Amino acid sequence: MSAEAQVAGLSPRAVAALAVVYTAIYVVPIYLSPTSRPAPNLSRDSPTVIRSRVRAASFSCLVCTLATLLVVTGRGGATLAEALRLMGWWPVHLADVARVVLLVAVLFAGPLFEAGVVEGGWTSWIRADGLADALGSWTGYRNYVAGPVTEELIWRSLLVPPALLALPHSALTTSTSTTTSPSTPSHATNNPTSTLTPTSLVLVLPLSFALAHIHHFYEFSLTHPRTPLFAQLLRSLFQVLYTSLFGAFATFAFLRCASLPAVVAAHAFCNWMGLPRLWGRVGAGSVVAVDGAGPDHAKGLRGWSEVRTDAGVAWSVAYYALLVGGAVGFYVLLWPLTESERALVRF
Repeated sequence: MSAEAQVAGLSPRAVAALAVVYTAIYVVPIYLSPTSRPAPNLSRDSPTVIRSRVRAASFSCLVCTLATLLVVTGRGGATLAEALRLMGWWPVHLADVARVVLLVAVLFAGPLFEAGVVEGGWTSWIRADGLADALGSWTGYRNYVAGPVTEELIWRSLLVPPALLALPHSALTTSTSTTTSPSTPSHATNNPTSTLTPTSLVLVLPLSFALAHIHHFYEFSLTHPRTPLFAQLLRSLFQVLYTSLFGAFATFAFLRCASLPAVVAAHAFCNWMGLPRLWGRVGAGSVVAVDGAGPDHAKGLRGWSEVRTDAGVAWSVAYYALLVGGAVGFYVLLWPLTESERALVRF
């Protein structure tokens, strides 16, 4: 912002209202078209449904982008270049993207070991076998491109910048200022009476992201009417928990490095991996991914075919050791690998 610009600030209630409005703008259009709204005889994996929902999500992103730009430039007094930086669009720093993806890969050390070493998938990864086919399909495009891009755009890139206006001045950072990397305004008044903290943003903002997935309960109940209601509720609660945890991490990473590509890449990676195995013996004939496990319920490029090998107990011991070690490593590396001179806030 210019030296004379002053940020009027937003109240925490205004930020919460904006989160609800953005969530509604993203979810409601799905129900406006007969080709996208849930129905008993309509699969969410149908190309027609996916195309319709991608169009609706794209329109929602356009509307929310204009709204955020209006708030940040109008209410906040930012220039267009500063707004793009706060939204994580530009400049793109590949080192930040690589560090965030590496952090997520550490968390999934166990599943990567199972899929790559035990099941021998590492050779396919090197050759990128199946990548073109997966991304060329509508389900792959949704799970690894459209889903991560539109969701991270709404709940990180477009919701975090207005939320910064609700923070007290002391919570903001002053990044290295260049003509291509405008700084977060250290002189901004923001909301001097606000008790909101960066940690609050990490914990609260993802709730709207999780709530946006509740409508899948309605969709699942229509397409799986014979599934007991209790099982449907448990499935939905698990999705809310999983998306809340991922949303908290993505919000934290975005606040730490201000990079939309970084959180999009992390989101796509999690969709590819799915839910880690938490029990059972590796290589004993089990599916690789679990339906509904990822933030976008992705099946994963690794497929659903059963893998039967002669893996011994040592492989399982190694897997669970890496699973625990990956979680510990994620905790230890969380701050170092998300550190960036482009951080938006001070924790």
